[in-house]
Amino acid sequence: MSEVEEIGFDEIREIEERSYAIIEKLRNRVFEPDRTKRLGLRFNIGNAAEMVGRTPTAIRDAEKAGRLPQPTLDDRNRRLGYTLDGINEMRKYFGTRPWRSEEDEPVILAIQNFKGGVGKSTVSCHTAQYLALKGYRVCVIDCDSQASTTSLFGINPDLDLDDRDTLYPYLLHGGETSLHYALKETYWPGISLIPANLTLYNAEYELASKVHGNPRMFARLRDGIDTIKNDFDVILIDPPPALGMISLSVLRAANALIIPVPPSTVDFSSTAHFFTMLREALEILDRHGLPGSYKFLKVLASKVNENKSAHIEIARMMQTVYENRMLDSQLKDSAEIDNANAQLMTVYELPSAQTSRETYNRCKAYLNSVNKEIEFLIRKTWPSHHEALRKEGIL
Repeated sequence: MSEVEEIGFDEIREIEERSYAIIEKLRNRVFEPDRTKRLGLRFNIGNAAEMVGRTPTAIRDAEKAGRLPQPTLDDRNRRLGYTLDGINEMRKYFGTRPWRSEEDEPVILAIQNFKGGVGKSTVSCHTAQYLALKGYRVCVIDCDSQASTTSLFGINPDLDLDDRDTLYPYLLHGGETSLHYALKETYWPGISLIPANLTLYNAEYELASKVHGNPRMFARLRDGIDTIKNDFDVILIDPPPALGMISLSVLRAANALIIPVPPSTVDFSSTAHFFTMLREALEILDRHGLPGSYKFLKVLASKVNENKSAHIEIARMMQTVYENRMLDSQLKDSAEIDNANAQLMTVYELPSAQTSRETYNRCKAYLNSVNKEIEFLIRKTWPSHHEALRKEGIL
């Protein structure tokens, strides 16, 4: 019988190198030849009219009169479909952009849970893209050193970024006076990103060493967001899956919370602990003169598998416990989400169904239902949208 083999630095380095080689192959397959991720979505004139809030005839008339660009045609003289940039150009012309007014405060929404594997990055990316499809100006701030959200937005955190491209310089060095240095345009029109990489893991320890006697360190992220927030309608924050210095900074920076919770016994139990830690964290911040409150706080049942009776039962129990603090919609478990993630994509950008058309449509309906609720909660915070919400019969 052979002895147990010990594994040291060299073996771990080899595993690391193999892992990065696979990631690189994946990127080469998914991204364009110049290593840039592009959005391939196209919308027909019916979709465009619905998104813009005008009729197809109104769009065609504006194109014929030269007030909108002529549609791109293929070699058979058929419309190729409109890009999201083109849709936004129409919204601008027709005056149907859904932006908040200058008097409205931007919503700074954290998708928060101190436990990993609950779907924070999935919700963050899909919500950001849903809002961008609707025409809002969105910023996504990746605060997680694992950088899943950064990767989904087409940036390799290991090769494309250095320390100066993340929150790290602003949070710790004090040399930057604004977060504009870290903002990156993404391949999604309407979405800017402040990316993350492993540097943020080290930032946890450095922040902890600096916060003693200087509680304002907890407010650094909020101060930074204040320097960019006027450029956006919604700022989405994807925090790390732990209660640490950055998570506390996120709680201080956010003015709204969505808490994804899978309906399992372990996750449901951990949510009670989450609320205990949330309360204690807010009390700590309050004692340091940094009070926190939220425009809305909602629990989202995530990764719900309708074929598991335990999931259905626990989801019902969650609804009973959290009542109006629970989103009515649930984010159902779906192979379409998994297949999209495997290609560094979201369901909203898939070129076609990866399993079946029925599964794809069902998954997209779940996502739209969740995000429509979140959009309503956001709009409800803006007085300039109240009249429109009343006309829509939802306020």
